[in-house]
Amino acid sequence: MPTLLKVLTYNIHKGFSPARLRFVLPDIKVAISHINPDLIFLQEIQGEHIKRAARIEKWPEQTQLEFLAEAIWPHYTYGKNAIYKSGHHGNAILSKFPVIAWENIDISLYKRASRSILHLQLQLPNTAHRVHAICIHLGLFKHERENQLKKLSARIASHVPQHEPLIIAGDFNDWKERAPFYLEKELHLTESFKFIYGTHAKTYPIWHPTLSMDRIYYRGFNAINAACLTNSPWRKLSDHAPLYAELVLP
Repeated sequence: MPTLLKVLTYNIHKGFSPARLRFVLPDIKVAISHINPDLIFLQEIQGEHIKRAARIEKWPEQTQLEFLAEAIWPHYTYGKNAIYKSGHHGNAILSKFPVIAWENIDISLYKRASRSILHLQLQLPNTAHRVHAICIHLGLFKHERENQLKKLSARIASHVPQHEPLIIAGDFNDWKERAPFYLEKELHLTESFKFIYGTHAKTYPIWHPTLSMDRIYYRGFNAINAACLTNSPWRKLSDHAPLYAELVLP
């Protein structure tokens, strides 16, 4: 029987509004819970920040990841990207399905701009296949992204068998449209929004979306719906718009 998987990817800007004037993580939690996806790929989630935790009244007592996952997503994994004196931030995946294996792989080209691939293997109900989920946040420079895309391609080629379903989602910083060369032509992945609408979603900046930064790629699924969430309340929650997709596992 086919399995429907609702997927969301979102750069949450460490829980701050677009201009960093307000801490809005509680509002992000409410907005995400209304969408109620099965899988959430998060970028720029704050793992720890000692100074902000002491200064901001609404800062949660648990980690940002635990705060967002509470009561809805029992399975969650965090991979550090950037580590600094006050704390660290990185990528995370929240899941309604059990995580059977995971690894965070360093793909940094520069120490001052740490990047990683968070790779999970999930067990979905009513299927014998494991599903691979990869969360990524690529670098800001062209040659940096090229290097990271090559490492991502090598990781998939070596660790994701062709017959096992795969989802890659995150902030690709790919306004130059280089990711499709690696992901579509070499690895035969499909981007969900582009498949439905014929073009990548414009997700950044949220106040005037002009750049296609965020993507949901898949292999082994069929995409039946996709949406770029740019209206209220998302407009006030981060500098990126979230991207949503509905994927069916045959």
